[in-house]
Amino acid sequence: MNPPIKKNWLLLSHAFNMDGRAASLTITDKIPYFLEAGIKPTVFSAITGLKDTRFPHVQFLAWGPAAFRFDFRHWIANQYGRGFIYKILTRTVSVLLAPLIAIEKLCLGYSSQWSWAIPAFVRGYFLIRAGKIDVIYSIGSAWSAHLAGVWLKRATGLPLISEVHDPLVIRKSPNDQGFQKSKNRDAGFRHYLESQLCKYSDYVWWFTDGAMHYAKVRNPNLNTPGNARGFVVMPGANPPGSMTKRAAHRYGKHLNLAHFGSLANDRSLSIILKAVNTLLDKYPEARQSIRVHAYGAPLDSLSVEAIKRYDYADILQAHGRLEKNLLTGKSGREQVAEKMQAADVLILLHGIDEWCAEYIPSKFYDYLWAGRPIWGITHRNPQLDKMLLDRGSYLSADGDAEGIAMALERIWLDWQKQQLIDPLWSPVGVDQAVASILSHIHAEGLCS
Repeated sequence: MNPPIKKNWLLLSHAFNMDGRAASLTITDKIPYFLEAGIKPTVFSAITGLKDTRFPHVQFLAWGPAAFRFDFRHWIANQYGRGFIYKILTRTVSVLLAPLIAIEKLCLGYSSQWSWAIPAFVRGYFLIRAGKIDVIYSIGSAWSAHLAGVWLKRATGLPLISEVHDPLVIRKSPNDQGFQKSKNRDAGFRHYLESQLCKYSDYVWWFTDGAMHYAKVRNPNLNTPGNARGFVVMPGANPPGSMTKRAAHRYGKHLNLAHFGSLANDRSLSIILKAVNTLLDKYPEARQSIRVHAYGAPLDSLSVEAIKRYDYADILQAHGRLEKNLLTGKSGREQVAEKMQAADVLILLHGIDEWCAEYIPSKFYDYLWAGRPIWGITHRNPQLDKMLLDRGSYLSADGDAEGIAMALERIWLDWQKQQLIDPLWSPVGVDQAVASILSHIHAEGLCS
């Protein structure tokens, strides 16, 4: 029998209990399974989420002006919504803090959340000295949590386990291994922080094979005696909303393609609109049927330009972020779940940057629960491609305009025949992630 896991864990997570935020869901979805395993968490987070009442949850304002402004905006939105009060208070605070933010950027140049590490370290140090913590658990994506974790590890000697959501070092090309430190001060510090995690963490894990591979290349001490033990954990996701089973799908008068999550010029729906334009040249009648829906974020500038160029305001419909509905009581996540299941095809935009080789969009795991066919447009990530193909998906390579157009044509023809791909129902839950983490800790002896 395995000896018991040490029970009292300090969770350092800047984003926690933030409705619909990937960085929050990745840790909050694990909590029920940790509790079931007998772990007693104490959570330190920013004030941007809702306070949890199941265990000690302390929320800190960051001590730097840029982070204070960021956190204050979210806190006001949670308290009063995004109406008149929000606009007045956030603009006032922005004006008052502007000189201090300028000084902070000039002197340090780090991302805004860096200073959250200071109150997290101070409070964590005294909590550890009081004998109330056995294990420190730092959680991305904001790297301030990892910074606080390393500080606490070095100051107290307690075991540190670290979960890296996004690669800390962003490579520029397939030939770039990430050895050269960037002149950008934030990027340079993240490079240093990765080396600290690989040295001082007892266990550190990444979410993709690619991310761990390149971290190991840069830090050959990883998985050697006296240094961090590294491994890969597939994060998975709990069923969004009440999506616990596969819903029957009904074909309607429109072919509804839906994208959920953030958009940017390097992850843009403009490539979809370009494919739509090619499709309409061949099948003009599709103009009356095809619709592209964007949920969760404003449109990127390239998508806006494409709408104007092709006159597709009727085709691409931006719905923005789905917040909690006070009339129905449904959370944003519950509404997202309903929209996902209602879509004919779910669009997964991977991006165009080299770091996509080390990254799988968290939305992918939500998509698997929806049971709808996924159209993945991916970039240099064999792990993601295999997961898509194994489950039955439409797959295109980013940058291959002809291939993307051909995939959309296939979707259109399949929809007309009401024979869209019927994907394999094989979602990836969070239970397997927690089981993997605890099994590594058991195997390597982080026990009472």
